Amino acid sequence: MRTFTVAVERNDETGLYVAQCLEIPQAISQGKTEEEAIRNVKEAIELALEHLGERMAKCALFLRLRQ
Repeated sequence: MRTFTVAVERNDETGLYVAQCLEIPQAISQGKTEEEAIRNVKEAIELALEHLGERMAKCALFLRLRQ
């Protein structure tokens, strides 16, 4: 299991909590509570890792085809 660092801040204008994974900047989400924002960013991390895995697999296939 991998561990990620998540920063959580409350937006004073909207009152929402914004959570962002520091290791995966595109994994960002928000919620009405800090707990909800963290749950949401966990899903964003999973989706980002899935997307990155698909891209890496395509790159590996492309590199094998070029050899």
